Amino acid sequence: VQLQASGGGLVQAGGSLRLSCAASGRMASIARMGWYRQVPGGQRELVATTTSDGVTNYADSVKGRFTISRDNAKFSVYLQMNSLRPEDTAIYYCNLYQLLRDYWGKGTLVTVSS
Repeated sequence: VQLQASGGGLVQAGGSLRLSCAASGRMASIARMGWYRQVPGGQRELVATTTSDGVTNYADSVKGRFTISRDNAKFSVYLQMNSLRPEDTAIYYCNLYQLLRDYWGKGTLVTVSS
């Protein structure tokens, strides 16, 4: 399984960005997909996940600002990020979890300036 993420960049506080991730390879239809983020020297943390039947989970810090969505036919997952804050600055990683295994994309950098 390969994951290709895109959509990161530099944005001012209060702005918006949309991340996209497309999966390819051998995948199960029940795979969970989502986004995690990591700052230098920090641990990778959950941002949001979504199951194939639309059950979502968000970190408390992004609830009400970020929205995760998914296109099962395209094995793609998206993250709409609104009202961005400087503390959202991180490398964002796309994740696919299936059959007890995690798959990760290379990450895309999101920088929010104050």
